[in-house]
Amino acid sequence: MSASVQPADPAPADVGGRGAGVFVGFVLIGAAVSVALGVYGKVHTPTERALTTLGFSTLIDMKAWLATVVAVLALVQLFSALRIYGRIGRQPAGRGITVTHRVSGVLALLVSLPVAFACLWSLGFGAYDSRALVHSILGCAFYGIFVTKMLSLKSSRVPGWAIPLLGGLLFVTIISLWLTSSLWYFTQT
Repeated sequence: MSASVQPADPAPADVGGRGAGVFVGFVLIGAAVSVALGVYGKVHTPTERALTTLGFSTLIDMKAWLATVVAVLALVQLFSALRIYGRIGRQPAGRGITVTHRVSGVLALLVSLPVAFACLWSLGFGAYDSRALVHSILGCAFYGIFVTKMLSLKSSRVPGWAIPLLGGLLFVTIISLWLTSSLWYFTQT
C-alpha cells in the first residue's frame, strides 16, 4: 500500500501541536492559491471566447461534460478512499485500490484544468448571480484545497485526520461545482 494514501497514525509531533502548525501552514498556502485564482479571475478581462473547445460544439458544452467526468472520477476517489481507510470491505485494500485512487485523482486534476482555464480566461470570476458567485468561489477553493492536500501528503508531521478531511472537502467541492455548473446547464438546455 502506498504511504501517501495510507491512513496515517498520529506522529509524535502531532501530540505537541507542531504537526497542527505545519498543517495550518499548508492551509495558508492553499488559501493563498485560492485567493490568487479569485483575484486573477476578477481583475482579468474575460475574453468571452474559447481558445479551444476540445472538439465539443461550444465552450459551455466542453465545460459541462468535462466537469461531469471530474465528478465521476471524484466518486471513484470517494469509494477508493473509503476502501483504503477500511470503511468499505473486510480485507485490507490491495495495491489495485491505491493505484486506482492515485490514477483517478491525477485524471480528475488533468480533466479539470481545461475547465478551470476556460472559466478564468474566457468567463472570469462570475458574480452576476448567486449561482455563478458560489460556483466561482468553489472553483477557486478547489485548487487551494488540492494544493493543501498535496502538501499534506508529503509531510509526516501533518495530523492523521488532515488527509481524510481534505479528501472529503475536495469531494464535496467537486460535487458542488458540478451541481452549480453541469447539472444547472443540462437542466437549462
